[in-house]
Amino acid sequence: MQIFEELQARGLLAQLTDEKEIRELINNGKATFYIGFDPTAESLHVGHFMALCLMKRLQMAGNKPIALLGGGTGMIGDPSGRTDMRQMMTVETINHNIECFKKQMSRFIDFSDGKALMVNNADWLMNLNYIEVLREIGPHFSVNKMLRAECYKQRMEKGLSFLEFNYMIMQSYDFYKLYTDYGCNMQFGGDDQWSNMLGGTELIRRKLGKDAHAMTITLLLNSEGKKMGKTQSGAVWLDPNKTSPYDFYQYWRNVADADVLKCIRMLTFLPLEQIDEMDKWEGSQLNKAKEILAYELTSLVHGEEEAKKADTAAKALFSGGSKGGSVPTTEISEADFGDGLTIIEALEKCSLIPSRGEGRRLVQQGGVKVNDEKITDIGFMLTKESADEDGIIMIQKGKKTFCQLKITK
Repeated sequence: MQIFEELQARGLLAQLTDEKEIRELINNGKATFYIGFDPTAESLHVGHFMALCLMKRLQMAGNKPIALLGGGTGMIGDPSGRTDMRQMMTVETINHNIECFKKQMSRFIDFSDGKALMVNNADWLMNLNYIEVLREIGPHFSVNKMLRAECYKQRMEKGLSFLEFNYMIMQSYDFYKLYTDYGCNMQFGGDDQWSNMLGGTELIRRKLGKDAHAMTITLLLNSEGKKMGKTQSGAVWLDPNKTSPYDFYQYWRNVADADVLKCIRMLTFLPLEQIDEMDKWEGSQLNKAKEILAYELTSLVHGEEEAKKADTAAKALFSGGSKGGSVPTTEISEADFGDGLTIIEALEKCSLIPSRGEGRRLVQQGGVKVNDEKITDIGFMLTKESADEDGIIMIQKGKKTFCQLKITK
């Protein structure tokens, strides 16, 4: 099976502008393609991870990825999938986030010997002259057509700023520059990016003529990945200092039964024949599938050693064992601990809840344990007597999320 057919079999392709040509380029390793990453935080999250996995697959098949870092578009903010305007970031914050992205991307993509490129659209967008944009790019975009785009529709009721309205033009111009300067003939993105991506394809063909064959593909999972990147307690980051390897493992270990095999097919590099056999699994076998998913993806992001440690710790806890070395630990000094913490304060310190209101609801519904004892009183106090000889209090949220609260001297 060639790479295009494999991407189809894994359920990764949603919409394509030129399927026959795209198939031929990808299968023959002749695609130079890009995916854009706006630096909205100092770490990539699991939504980005899905795009990185796709880039890795295509590179392994001989194609050339371009990771486009949005140093310029990040100054505007993508309105897609949002009901409000993004918070404006300073140039210093954007540049810091870009440096963080570069380090993380190198774990997935081989940038050596020209096998892949990493470019920053600030290099061309920040130098554009406003009148030049209006004259050279503006005539190729219909305002009526832009307002019909899904990325703008949901913002029209609450108000779409003129700043954000320009985002489609900036993203389209990115593809034009990558096509002319780097020979980039293809772009990938989530289905929420379809209108922006079509804008780039159309801009190239209008400015350079019908013989310019720029092509567009949307991924089935990318926009879904953005939703998957959020949990009740916040985002799931690829940076181990933000989301520990154990929490990352647990995130995938806790996916819904209905999603586990889909995630294995789309995100892991396991052979399709093996996954086809797993499609027959049901009942308790799905727990084994979740363990496989969690292990494979943790290994991809954090390395095999961390994946093994997370797997061992999780199994020890699930089987009623004692503390696991990879279980997230929150340290608190004796002075700060004082006479004790309420259960809500402890959940908050361990970052197990997004708000105190959510914490109260969780406790009252019986979703919290301390040292394996269910707590339903929101006034319950953790004291020094609650800790073991190592100063550790084990806090459990739901069935599978744990945190060690460690009192230090």
